Amino acid sequence: MSTETQTSNPGTRTGGLLISGANLALGDGEATVQALDNVTLSVSPGEMVAVVGPSGAGKSSLLAVAGALTTPDSGTVKVNGVDLGTLSKAERAKFRLKEIGFVFQSGNLIPALNAAEQLKLMLKLAGSRDGFDPLELLAAVGMDHKAKSRPDQLSGGERQRVGIARSLVNRPSLLLVDEPTAALDRARSQDVVALLARETHERGVATVMVTHDHDVLHHCDRVVEMVDGRLVG
Repeated sequence: MSTETQTSNPGTRTGGLLISGANLALGDGEATVQALDNVTLSVSPGEMVAVVGPSGAGKSSLLAVAGALTTPDSGTVKVNGVDLGTLSKAERAKFRLKEIGFVFQSGNLIPALNAAEQLKLMLKLAGSRDGFDPLELLAAVGMDHKAKSRPDQLSGGERQRVGIARSLVNRPSLLLVDEPTAALDRARSQDVVALLARETHERGVATVMVTHDHDVLHHCDRVVEMVDGRLVG
């Protein structure tokens, strides 16, 4: 694992994630905050990058821009070679479903659906014909024995595992992970991030993980730090 602000010559890559000179201001007038300040970051397929930094540093804005949830004021964001700025609102929504997976703090599962149904719903929403088999993917994350269990029947670590499987079911190019260990104890935190790293490497996904948990950083290929909207060394 190494710590750096960006990879060398990011413009040569087409797959994975490539953010170039992204700027984003939030708020109005005197309350305006520069959430992203000339951010450049490249994450290759099969690479897991952790983003650390204090609260309010811009980490959430970075995920929002990378995940096609927010359009930067300037700069470009490319996922799997596609410039997100060239897509219409409807095209971005469709692109998110197929190419970008999200893992949230608590798994963010639908209460009424069991584990297998969580994955099947994602496949249905994306109209995916080449996604992973839900049961095989649940087995890959060690949750096939809980395929028929609803979220209220799962532990925090188990919900995270189902959330990871759900985020991967459509074979995304990019995986965005927001504080995956916030609600977990130390042992489960290590298990979850180790699982993320393994799936990233084995499935060739570009993964960006925002975290305050420095104990799990050794699982990552690279660590970048955000301060006041900038990536710093």
